[in-house]
Amino acid sequence: MRGYSDEQLGMFSYVSVEDRIPADHPLRAIRKLVDKALVQISTHLACCYSHTGRPSIAPERLLRALLLQVFYSIRSERQLMEQLDYNLLYRWFVGLSIDDAVWDHSTFTKNRDRLIEKDISRALLLAVVEQARVAGLVSESHFSVDGTLIEAWASHKSFRPKDEDNPPEAGGRNPEVDFRGTERKNDTHASVTDPEARLYRKAAGKEAKLSYQGHVLMENRSGLVVDTLATLSSGTAEREAALEMINRITTEGAITLGADKGFDCEAFVADLRTANVVPHIAQNMSNRASAVPDEIAATEAYAVSLKKRKMCEEPFGWGKAIGLLRKVKLRGVKQVNWLVQLTMCSFNLVKMRKLITI
Repeated sequence: MRGYSDEQLGMFSYVSVEDRIPADHPLRAIRKLVDKALVQISTHLACCYSHTGRPSIAPERLLRALLLQVFYSIRSERQLMEQLDYNLLYRWFVGLSIDDAVWDHSTFTKNRDRLIEKDISRALLLAVVEQARVAGLVSESHFSVDGTLIEAWASHKSFRPKDEDNPPEAGGRNPEVDFRGTERKNDTHASVTDPEARLYRKAAGKEAKLSYQGHVLMENRSGLVVDTLATLSSGTAEREAALEMINRITTEGAITLGADKGFDCEAFVADLRTANVVPHIAQNMSNRASAVPDEIAATEAYAVSLKKRKMCEEPFGWGKAIGLLRKVKLRGVKQVNWLVQLTMCSFNLVKMRKLITI
């Protein structure tokens, strides 16, 4: 028989949020990994807050909510708070009950900025990587490195001469600007909305964009990101970032570093050899001799590294398709660096939930 549509909603519920989440939901495994990492960085979190005053948003809840924003491609903190208000799955993951009030987006953003100042996203990334290392998922000797362009939250119209006294007036907030035929360089021009963004092109014949550069250091066993960095865009940023990240590795003995032919530079290879790093870099034989010795290129380990290094494209692809790295909505290299670290941490968590039995 036909059922009845009762429009009167129940006032009480006797089913907990925990019971409403499927036992095999992917976020259950990720939540366990996140909670364990949060315990490990508890002392870092304590340094962000005073011992007196009114309690603010718990940093554990704040970080879980920020991870949700990356997992589900939520474009803004305002939309994150809106969905957190009615989505029981999100409430469960963050640690809110059905009756808990959701924070105002401006309060949430102000508390997030406190974590950015203390570089908490890097501490969270390292805690997650340590769990993978304990589980035997991380190689201690073989790594790969790569970089990508991250489009800045600034338009070409905002890229104006630094000594410009009178900006365009016609057009209100979106003035008419004709920059065709004029030479624009990072030395003489800067964006008025994001001064740290640099005009940069990925390759010859490509369009120039206001951007930053993101870099990852990946271990070759499971393809997990063990370190990451965001920098200003330049022709040498990838090699400089690679050296900075590889020098943080504390493993005793020689290690290998795989990379594409853009890293085949004599000075860079020399710096790697000084740091006791074997350069497994794709040889660039286009118009000069390669800086990578032929005796290294002839080894089996070199061939394996060249295959493994292509896995560096996975975190970049995931970060731009699922995460928030295609065009960042944060300004300044410090905030972009925070987002890159948080996104790569999220990538690791998604991958580790299938590799670690919890």
